[in-house]
Amino acid sequence: MTHLALRKLDRRTILRGAGVSMTLPWLSAMQRACAAPGDAAGPPRRFVSMTLGLGLLGDNLNPRQAGRDYELSPYLEGVADLRDAFTVVSGSSHPGVKGGHRAEASLLTANPAGSSGNAKNSISLDQLMAKHLGDATRFPSLVLASSGSNSPSYTETGAMIPALSSPSKLFEQLFVDDAVGRQQQQVRRARHGRSIMDLVSEDARRLSGQLGAGDRRRLDQYFSSVRDLEQRLAKSEAWARRPKPEVDREKPVDIGNSNDFIGRQKLMSDMICLALQTDSSRFISYHLGGSGGVLPIAGVKAGYHALSHHGKDEDKLAQLAIVETEIIAAWGEMLRKLAAVEEDGGTLLDHTSVLLTSNLGNASNHDNRNMPVLLAGGGFRHGQHLAFDSKNNYPLTNLYVSLLQRVGLPMDRFASGTSTMTGLEMV
Repeated sequence: MTHLALRKLDRRTILRGAGVSMTLPWLSAMQRACAAPGDAAGPPRRFVSMTLGLGLLGDNLNPRQAGRDYELSPYLEGVADLRDAFTVVSGSSHPGVKGGHRAEASLLTANPAGSSGNAKNSISLDQLMAKHLGDATRFPSLVLASSGSNSPSYTETGAMIPALSSPSKLFEQLFVDDAVGRQQQQVRRARHGRSIMDLVSEDARRLSGQLGAGDRRRLDQYFSSVRDLEQRLAKSEAWARRPKPEVDREKPVDIGNSNDFIGRQKLMSDMICLALQTDSSRFISYHLGGSGGVLPIAGVKAGYHALSHHGKDEDKLAQLAIVETEIIAAWGEMLRKLAAVEEDGGTLLDHTSVLLTSNLGNASNHDNRNMPVLLAGGGFRHGQHLAFDSKNNYPLTNLYVSLLQRVGLPMDRFASGTSTMTGLEMV
């Protein structure tokens, strides 16, 4: 008879069956794409997060006036035509989250994991959406970055999901069909995975009668995860046989210059638009961590990271404003492309919530309060500046609750968020 270490069910348990063994952390990590009910009537709801590692100057981003009759700030002048498509939020942050740059880990989880550098993280907003709704597309979620593999996307077990930073490789994943041999290999893997689940489930079920009430409850939760995983593996087999969508575009060429921050942002943003337009994925995170070198932009002479730590030096502030104006402009370009795609009585932007934020409200002193926040699309009533208290910040996690409800999840809490965001209404 096989042995099951029951007291550590949620962390160290090994399930065995017919020579197969599997630990729970692996299974939990797979849950981020578990099956969910079919789409409700109407167009699908989507979510894109764009996160910046080096913040945005609040004085240049946030309007001076609150409400709908605000005067455009310097950064928003270039996206004036989109004014009614986005909301500016100031005076908000994640309660209890500190740690400067380390708070990147908390961007989409709002868990103060980065504050001490060793705390366990929790599931991120995008992955929570993908867990319940991601089974409707070939890719339950896409986790992307401008460079490197760091991301703000985390599984239920607190494991960071490595990001893909190559637009050309993303294009291949999305639109280039695998060879027949590879398709068959994927089908075999899916079938093998399903048989493993059967073996592991039987092993655990035989021991369920020996458990106390608390352990039985945890094991029941595990069985639910196993069943969800079996359904996901079955869907993986179906997707492996299905041809990928065709697009009228050549595979992009990756930008080799790591300092071309804006060029990389634009190229990956184009891939995000294609992924959404072809319904390849509905939940996407894109992390723009920041370049240490000099960006190839007229008027910029110092490295981006050095400029973000300006120490109120006027020359550095002026150069940083040039860089950040371009970031907002590139963000605006993506919104316009989404708005140009008609879909079910609206546009792709109407059905996609696009969040732009950063863990740093003030990069110069590594302050995690007063995070820069722009929210576009998604069917919210935009065209306003929601100005909260800069000294006693409003919980940004309430916005996350609004976003969860907007994609169709009936949740009224997320991390420290206990309600939807005050002043943010749906159309």
